[in-house]
Amino acid sequence: MTRSNGWRWAVRALRNEVLEFRLEYPIEETPLAGPNDSLHYYVFSERLFRDAMELDASGIPVHRSRTFVAYNPAYIAWYALMQLERSLRHDHAAGREVFLKQVQWLRDHAVRRDDGNVVWPLTFDWCEGQCRLRAPWISAMVQGLVISALVRAHRIVRDDDLLGLCRGAIGVFEKNVQDGGVRTIEAGHALYEEYPGFPLPRVLDGYLFSLLGLHDLATETRDPKAQDLLNDGISGLRHALPFWDYRGRWSWYGAHGYLCPPQYNRLNSALLAALARITGDVVLARYATAWRPDRLDRWSALEVFLVFVLTKNWSRVRHLRTRR
Repeated sequence: MTRSNGWRWAVRALRNEVLEFRLEYPIEETPLAGPNDSLHYYVFSERLFRDAMELDASGIPVHRSRTFVAYNPAYIAWYALMQLERSLRHDHAAGREVFLKQVQWLRDHAVRRDDGNVVWPLTFDWCEGQCRLRAPWISAMVQGLVISALVRAHRIVRDDDLLGLCRGAIGVFEKNVQDGGVRTIEAGHALYEEYPGFPLPRVLDGYLFSLLGLHDLATETRDPKAQDLLNDGISGLRHALPFWDYRGRWSWYGAHGYLCPPQYNRLNSALLAALARITGDVVLARYATAWRPDRLDRWSALEVFLVFVLTKNWSRVRHLRTRR
């Protein structure tokens, strides 16, 4: 990337974060999701992640960043779930066909590792804060979203091979990051990592997506291993939620040292609300409610904006110093 292009990205980011900052972001909760006869997903958004996607000639999303263009299984599964949700809301059969096309891509690109686990590896290098991930790498977010898509596809086409892939996909939740899994232990509690590398970025939304995927498989199959992994993850989440909490008003973006941008704070709140609803956990419900942007009064909203801008840009300064 040229220096001029780098400046353009920086200016665009600053404009988005300051001039176009809005507390709210269009992510809807979906109360009908959860039972084993439902095709709905837990949240719906027409905008989330779309700025990083473009469709290839076959209608499969490609992840486009400032440094690479590659297929990202998380985005493909997310696009599939949103297309299915749109078809359910508008009784549009074409959306279901688009969903099944994405599922076929995920099926074709599943990788069975030597240890027997099924994964959907990311084929590009990635830097998340100080954590450097080299291709190929795996993610709890990818595994969870793909499981959610495959479970819903099974409900449509009744192909047990799809559930076989899902059962193979949960093995990485049993393995520690050092052993090629996505599991870490914090004070005796299990957490599942979107970015399984060190130092741990500890980004929350990927963790939440993974728990919803485990719930979908446990609900669909009554698989005791999936249920145990879900229970472990919920226990770890309850223990770790204070780490992501900013004064009972907003959420932190993992270990990066800055508040979440509005889209990720709203996503955290919505996914937590879904987990609270399907588990009946009052701790999850309390945090999900606390992070809702519509609860902020004028002064709290101003505080969140100022702290976000200051911490986000201070994080950039620290990152530049580290690179030098």
